[in-house]
Amino acid sequence: MKKSGKKYIEKAKLIDKSKKYSPTDAFALIKKTAIAKFDESVDLAMKMGVDPKKSAVRGTVMLPAGSGKTSKVAVIAKVDKHKEATDAGADVVGADDLVQKISGGFLDFDVVLATPDMMGVVGKVGKILGTKGLMPNPKTGTVTFDIAKTVQEYKKGKVEFKMDKTGALHMLLGKVSFGETDLEKNFYSALSAIVKAKPSGTKGVYVKSITLSSSMGPGIKIDAPLVMEELEKKEL
Repeated sequence: MKKSGKKYIEKAKLIDKSKKYSPTDAFALIKKTAIAKFDESVDLAMKMGVDPKKSAVRGTVMLPAGSGKTSKVAVIAKVDKHKEATDAGADVVGADDLVQKISGGFLDFDVVLATPDMMGVVGKVGKILGTKGLMPNPKTGTVTFDIAKTVQEYKKGKVEFKMDKTGALHMLLGKVSFGETDLEKNFYSALSAIVKAKPSGTKGVYVKSITLSSSMGPGIKIDAPLVMEELEKKEL
């Protein structure tokens, strides 16, 4: 659906473009401005005050109300870890054989976990996984021997966030069908994790702008300074 469509234009009229909203008001608006007949995702977009050439903002967060998405989890580990991974709910489990499948174009998964002793093998498909943002990384906890716990976390709503080369950060917060309170809890949990991932030595304004939207609907600008103050109060 093109954003210039009639439905989009009509929904966009509900938003005051000159105003910056509180998260509470924004989530109420998102329910009114969603366009699709299906249950749209609720997306967070942020412009970070970090030079992407010098630093990266990357990490994971466990959304308290879940993400609304059931992630397909692949595990690359030695045979002694396969049963643990399968019992925990992993969708794809393997070792060198799985790396070979990935090398051949198999990418039917959303998250890749790997044990540290398999990273030498995983490196063979580093370019393939890296291009898709799927390369296991110790910073996001996807390189670990604690396979069962990590698989379960991703199945329950753990999501990754990563700033791109333009200094923008996008991530999933849930679904339009979620209650507004649950969406707000997810929002502040995500924001807290992003603030904790602030690179050392970062100067100036860390979070320049925040926008919320449904996946097909118009963006709603958030009052970033107010939100940062609220986050500080919640964490005191």
